[in-house]
Amino acid sequence: MAKRILVVEDNDLNRKLFCDLLRAKGFEVEPVADGRDAIEKTRLFMPHLVVMDIQLPNISGMDLIEAIKADEELKAIPILAVTAYAGKGDEESIRDAGAEGYLAKPVSIGPFMAAVNALV
Repeated sequence: MAKRILVVEDNDLNRKLFCDLLRAKGFEVEPVADGRDAIEKTRLFMPHLVVMDIQLPNISGMDLIEAIKADEELKAIPILAVTAYAGKGDEESIRDAGAEGYLAKPVSIGPFMAAVNALV
């Protein structure tokens, strides 16, 4: 049975790229464009991994990570954070929020798949 991955990414091009790449590698993928839908979609889809953009409109990816990790049913799901704003201390604060993985954009295919495979 294919592992399920939820992709929370507001940028259409990035979301399509992540989803197409993951599907090509045999994963079942659920895309989420609006972070406000992320928690509900996580509950319904029960993924083996969440790929989480940090810079989202309406709600921060950091807030979503913290919400997932605070939820008894969801907290065991690993989270791979991806962000274009990789400043000094960002990785540490993102990991402190609960993300098990971290990648700075632009994301290369090799490191992205290595990070995904390490977490599923």
